[in-house]
Amino acid sequence: MTEIREGRPDDLPRLRAIQSAALAEPWPELLETAARGPPALYVLGSGQPVGYAIVVAETDGVAYVPELAVDPDEQGQGYGSELLVWLRERLAAEGYAELRLTVQAADERARRFYDRHGFATYERLDGHFESGDGLLLRQSLDENGV
Repeated sequence: MTEIREGRPDDLPRLRAIQSAALAEPWPELLETAARGPPALYVLGSGQPVGYAIVVAETDGVAYVPELAVDPDEQGQGYGSELLVWLRERLAAEGYAELRLTVQAADERARRFYDRHGFATYERLDGHFESGDGLLLRQSLDENGV
């Protein structure tokens, strides 16, 4: 298992590189803010980071992930899955009931990834991204999946 830890400001150069390479519409200001917290920033990698996730606490037991990214050179090795499983376990232990995130509606690869991990489409977000529509996905963190 790869180390997952809270992100730090000194991670920013590497995380910026991952963000710009992995995300079609990166949000550098959000990453900069998360490195100093809040929102929470979690970094995946035993040495140099290979991925990260930003988590925003919302109301009513909902956690929102505006960015989850893995270095494109490292994709397909299970890092994104490892980070997502870890996030679900941590957020459930912290009392969150639901995890939400947004993907570009046209991004088939991301949609398949989140489908495999049990996320369901909650809402279509017309014009959410500069390049088009988004989908708000959600997953219950209740052990019964309700």
